[in-house]
Amino acid sequence: MEYSSLVKVYIALESTSKRLEKTEIISDFLKKTPKREVKTVIYLLEGRAFPKYDERKIGFSTRMMIKALSSSTGTSVKDIESKLNKLGDLGLVAEELLKTKTQSTLAKKELDIEKVFSNIQKLSTLEGQGTVNKKVSLVVELLTHSSSEESKYIVRTILEKLRVGIAQGIIRDSIAKAFSLDVNEVERAADISGDYAEIAELAKHSKSLNEVKLSTERPVNSMLALLAKNIDEIFEALGELVQFEYKIDGFRLQAVKGKEIKLYTRRLENVTKQFPEIINFLKTVTAKSFIIDAEAVAYDLKTGRHKPFQTVSQRIKRKYNIEEMAKKFPVELQIFDIMYYDGNSLMNSTLKERRKLLEKIIKQTKRKIQLTKKLVTSDKNKAKKFFKQSIKEGYEGLMAKNTNSFYRPGRYVNGWMKLKKILDPLDLVITKAEYGEGKRTGWLTSYTIACKNKNKLLEVGKVSTGVKEKSEGLTYKELTKLLKPLIESEKGKEVIVKPKIIIEVGYEEVQESKTYNSGWALRFPKVIRLRTNEKTVKDIDNLEKVIKVYNSQKGKK
Repeated sequence: MEYSSLVKVYIALESTSKRLEKTEIISDFLKKTPKREVKTVIYLLEGRAFPKYDERKIGFSTRMMIKALSSSTGTSVKDIESKLNKLGDLGLVAEELLKTKTQSTLAKKELDIEKVFSNIQKLSTLEGQGTVNKKVSLVVELLTHSSSEESKYIVRTILEKLRVGIAQGIIRDSIAKAFSLDVNEVERAADISGDYAEIAELAKHSKSLNEVKLSTERPVNSMLALLAKNIDEIFEALGELVQFEYKIDGFRLQAVKGKEIKLYTRRLENVTKQFPEIINFLKTVTAKSFIIDAEAVAYDLKTGRHKPFQTVSQRIKRKYNIEEMAKKFPVELQIFDIMYYDGNSLMNSTLKERRKLLEKIIKQTKRKIQLTKKLVTSDKNKAKKFFKQSIKEGYEGLMAKNTNSFYRPGRYVNGWMKLKKILDPLDLVITKAEYGEGKRTGWLTSYTIACKNKNKLLEVGKVSTGVKEKSEGLTYKELTKLLKPLIESEKGKEVIVKPKIIIEVGYEEVQESKTYNSGWALRFPKVIRLRTNEKTVKDIDNLEKVIKVYNSQKGKK
């Protein structure tokens, strides 16, 4: 199948923001796709080369892509960098460069989908001396034979910045529509397999999606919890008897034991190498095989108290000096569920049964491997007391679960809920902003936010969530219009602006941070609304309030 046919799909997808139209475009294409290529097509539509859980990575940097573009088009690196600063997207740069080349200067021949996919996958296999040049050569080969439109999407795919507006839900709906399947059936299968490409391939071959079973060859999507406002709402939703557990401020990990033990994040990324001690902890579990849901949480060697999320996140990001990091940031594993045990799925076992099994097979050892602290009760007052105790001990709050609930991968279902301490939003000022890429080129889409400390402004994070492309509410276009007249200087995509634009920002928590000059950062910040008409920079929240929020979430006064 020619790659140009897929490019037409990309172009059509970029031309509409309507979900139903995108679904129609993809489903029609899947119907025409040969059986042997449907899996490849799904990966390319998702802008990836491997399943999420696969350890292999494309590993091709912006710098390497600039080199490949220079080599394939004869354009200087300096000129390419200049165009990148202007366009904000190397895909658009590639398209523009190749438009200026005639067919006589480019050895154009039809690229097929398998060739493009094969070269991209090969990028992950190269290592050792001369790796960079070998990788660049693979990309140059594709660019040399591509049209200007094809080059745009080849570059974006390799850099993992496809941006054609395809969410997982659209892929799901497209597969269902193309092969006349129930949407829920497709989602259930994908949640178990962790890979829509596998589901599309089964559907294309007219095989039943019931064939998709839990397997220790791969992780499953994690079950998710709905947010509760209070204890009363929890009992109303979950029933008279509820299991409450301390909500851990750690990193969600899924442990899978088959031939060996592997660890995966909530996004199904393989992080086995980053946590050798956890692998050793899990070797004590009395089981031949398992899939376990847990949290890795860092702790202080002196006090034993749990440390915040960003501490363990440093372990996730580190790929070298693993032993040194393990000593510096020790972690323990807090286990709360099990979905697979000794060759058997536990999807149809109740939470009560699954927890009982965990208590049987987990040999708890402090600072190594433990089960989350729990309370099973029908008493609201006991639950409220347990919640207060969790905050006092430095936890995030509580998880609440129906004792008869089943584990449902990837779902927000009425079986799990979470209750966290409500934190006051902060009024902050924008001090810097960055231009977006792709469809957001020309808009300022990421904003550095600051609080005040006496006569200084101190940064507490970056925010982009909460602002919309097009819809009711605050838009990128509106904020860009407000910020552009305030620009004092520019460097690359970043601009420094006069501190005039005040926004109200929500967040999940405050955490210590070396990234920002305040020493603090907001975790998962979200723009709530614009406050410029009501407040000036003199009225924004101060550092003292930021620290007060931090202490309150840790149970301190």
